[in-house]
Amino acid sequence: MGDILFNNMEISDEDFKRMVNFLQKEYGIDLSKKRQLISSRLSHSLRTLGYENFHAFLEHLLTKKDSSDIELLINKLTTNYTFFLREKDHFSYLQNTVLPQLVRRHQGNRVLSIWSAGCSSGEEPYTLSIYLKEFFGAEASKWDTRVLATDISQQALAKAQAGLYKKPADMPQEWINRYFKPDAASGMYSVVPKIKSNVIFRTFNLMDPIQFRLKFDVIFCRNVMIYFNAETRDALVKRFYDAMLPSSYLFISHSESLGQTPLFRMVAPAVYQKK
Repeated sequence: MGDILFNNMEISDEDFKRMVNFLQKEYGIDLSKKRQLISSRLSHSLRTLGYENFHAFLEHLLTKKDSSDIELLINKLTTNYTFFLREKDHFSYLQNTVLPQLVRRHQGNRVLSIWSAGCSSGEEPYTLSIYLKEFFGAEASKWDTRVLATDISQQALAKAQAGLYKKPADMPQEWINRYFKPDAASGMYSVVPKIKSNVIFRTFNLMDPIQFRLKFDVIFCRNVMIYFNAETRDALVKRFYDAMLPSSYLFISHSESLGQTPLFRMVAPAVYQKK
């Protein structure tokens, strides 16, 4: 194939391959079959930035590896769509099955280690924190239940840390009253301090070695591996396995699969336990 014109911007076969290889190597994102998506989602932004074509942008990207260029790619080429209580059955399983086990297991140190990997704009880790507060009730202050929440997108993390959202749909009104404060100026709802302070936000690339201080009891990594090919997914699953405590739990989305992994067993739809 020769050069293809999308929205008055050209992307050559060679430049397409170079961009796909860069995203695959650095971030695990497989867009090898998304040529039109790359062109359609980037063309307007690149013109706005003053680039005449994809080649000029790619040369700058690969030479400088500027964080703003990378942020543009991540935000334009992946979808940060999420919401509170997404795939609610996962949180029910956490509440009814996982947390009772963890409480028995950690009576000694009273520390739970939970990671929201690919937390996007923060709804998932805040939902986790709410469920933890609901589960422990008056005992919450006696446990360290802080949730680690990571993402590669600075833009997504900035929104997550701000903790300001539209009124959460499908959330019980008593939870909204308890865990959110209406913001009169914006008409939005702000996550209350006791929930915000229970989430630790960090920038993290899931392609990097996982070397956090504690091993994890629970990892939520949902709607992230949809961007990975099988090889990248399997390598990440092995890194998760090595970073988890025995019999800990990995939650993925219902649209994802772990493949034929020998490392985990499925215990509920899209919920896996470390063997």
